[in-house]
Amino acid sequence: MRRLDFLSEANVRLDRFIAGKASDISRSQIKKLIEEGHVLVDGNKAKPSLLLKENQNIRVFIPEDEPDVIAAEEIPLDILYEDKDIIVINKPQGMVVHPAAGNLRGTLVNALLSHSSSLSQINGEIRAGIVHRIDKDTSGLLLVAKNDQSHIGLAAQIKEHLVTRRYITIVHGNVKEDSGTINKPIGRHPVDRKKMCVTENNSRHAITHYKVLQRFGRYTYLECTLETGRTHQIRVHMSSMGFPILGDRVYGVKKEKFNLDGQMLHAIALGFTHPITGEKMFFETPVPKRFEQILNFLRNV
Repeated sequence: MRRLDFLSEANVRLDRFIAGKASDISRSQIKKLIEEGHVLVDGNKAKPSLLLKENQNIRVFIPEDEPDVIAAEEIPLDILYEDKDIIVINKPQGMVVHPAAGNLRGTLVNALLSHSSSLSQINGEIRAGIVHRIDKDTSGLLLVAKNDQSHIGLAAQIKEHLVTRRYITIVHGNVKEDSGTINKPIGRHPVDRKKMCVTENNSRHAITHYKVLQRFGRYTYLECTLETGRTHQIRVHMSSMGFPILGDRVYGVKKEKFNLDGQMLHAIALGFTHPITGEKMFFETPVPKRFEQILNFLRNV
């Protein structure tokens, strides 16, 4: 992502000011960047028509272009269920869900394009079949739609909070309550656009339910259930409570006791209604080996 920084002039519209400073960006692109929240004025989102004051800080974030052609790759998939409409996949840690600039190969979509000739196209080829996402270093269950009708049905269930999405995680700190609910809005970080944060500004409501599975003094083993599904929701919520996820390089602690490749977060259970047949479906995976190794160590300390 490219970033441009300017000091504003007085009595000039925001969109016209940027157009005068960044001649390589078209007026339509500038309008889109502003409307999508990629332009900040003194750290805040604004409208294209905003009349600027003298010496305001203007920061423009320009996302990289998405690739035009996505290659099919023969990558093994851990498929728990598949029929003519849907696929339930257990995604490994370290696999990106869909391609993006600078990361065009080895993703779940690359593997899906090789595995199936039929995938929903509602979100385009770059996100073929993808109804919802989990982070690269989060492992676990993911729904894939093989046609647009299934995609629409599954997306509607997610929107109405009718899909059960349960995770396990290990966090820093001793969570004292046996269970609880975190109800804090989440939005884009005002400075680091790759991060999310708890904020009242330009945010969406976010609710995570948690339950303690086991305590280890300085660490706690938790089950988290999503009521909403915001980007990085569990990671941001747990960090905001003072219990960052073990191995989280973005929202976690700087120095870790364990040598981990990413956050200890796994989507262990997934429940939904089949979008075509109406059948109630529920899937659960075993606890991953990387969790077992850490848990066995903590249990024997």
